[in-house]
Amino acid sequence: MPTDTSADTKIFSRRESEARSYCRSFPVVFASASGSVLTDAGGREYIDFLAGCSSLNYGHNDPDMKAALIEHISQDGIAHGLDMFTDTKAAFLQTFERLILEPRGMDYKVMMTGPTGTNAVEAAIKLARKITDRRNVIAFTNAFHGMTMGALALTGNAGKRGGAGGGSLADVTHMPFENAMGDIDSLDYIEWMLDNPSSGVDAPAAFIVEPVQGEGGLNAASGEWLRGIQRLARKHGALFIIDDIQAGIGRTGPYFSFEGMDIDPDMITQAKSFSGMGLPFAALLIKPEHDIWKPAEHNGTFRGNTHAFVTARVALEKFWSNDQFEQETRRKGALLQDRLQAIAALIPGASLKGRGMMRGIDTGSGDLAGAICARCFDDGLIIETSGAHDEVVKVLAPLTTPDALFNKGLDILEAAVRSITADNKIAAE
Repeated sequence: MPTDTSADTKIFSRRESEARSYCRSFPVVFASASGSVLTDAGGREYIDFLAGCSSLNYGHNDPDMKAALIEHISQDGIAHGLDMFTDTKAAFLQTFERLILEPRGMDYKVMMTGPTGTNAVEAAIKLARKITDRRNVIAFTNAFHGMTMGALALTGNAGKRGGAGGGSLADVTHMPFENAMGDIDSLDYIEWMLDNPSSGVDAPAAFIVEPVQGEGGLNAASGEWLRGIQRLARKHGALFIIDDIQAGIGRTGPYFSFEGMDIDPDMITQAKSFSGMGLPFAALLIKPEHDIWKPAEHNGTFRGNTHAFVTARVALEKFWSNDQFEQETRRKGALLQDRLQAIAALIPGASLKGRGMMRGIDTGSGDLAGAICARCFDDGLIIETSGAHDEVVKVLAPLTTPDALFNKGLDILEAAVRSITADNKIAAE
């Protein structure tokens, strides 16, 4: 029988790499999860406002996805098929075409990449360079696109970039995101740099942008600004890539976070909640005219994930067959906005950031945000920080969280803010 490590974390410090991170903020052994609740080995429950960093938009262990996956496995369904044709892949693609692409008038090829978001980003920039025969890619301040070397080059965070050691993070120009320069219009600045033949900025192969920067501090781009970036991409013969890995699949309301903004990306990255159930699954959506790959020119052992095809299909059928789920998410997003606005008012100088169910409070201090999140964990709420200085308390609750539980989690957050700010006030006096 396996050794019982239910409450003993020593095995992790003894055998797991120092690269582990989330467990340092939440140092308990989790044993089960359902919906929006995680339970540790001792039986204590925690409301989950992290949701696998937006990998669990539909909550933990959705019963319909779970039943479909169990049925597939029990019937000896294909577990691994490289990129061979399978019935599960066909069913997923047909459902994605019917429920996501066709209703939105979108025409994209679906490229199965490696198992996580950074693989989709790598494929996107690799393809953009192949199409344009250029090297330079324009990314933005506070961006996060992944931890493999190409995606890391696009990422702004110095701490994450430091993980590359002496490795090259070249062929990327970082430009200011919307409002990153205060009163200076970043679009005007970017256009001036690209139009000036002596700026030192090489002609770009692509622009890649997150409509809402998840790790970067919940900076939300406006439709006007995104249209401006798309215009610059077209003007300079570059591809326009939307990274919708964290902000997409319903997190801001619609399936894609840029819907209704009148933009038409050349490529869109998908991962995190793409499988519906937290299974590894990433893909790149490519305009057909840009799908110039030769067979096996870009591949990976785990491109696609047969088990994820099963759960992803069920997720689409269950949540995207009509607009009910989107409307419910929008309603909860408005509730979250109201609650966070009131909580932010308790912190001098704090402000609300984000969009939809991807919102948070910019406390102005990494220490303060960290203290709030730590107090929340003590009180049974799992929530994390984001931003350049970890100054934003970020709410990424499952979109399926019932109102009563959602408000209970927000009550814990509010109580933590009241307690921490009171402690700080007493200390200041």
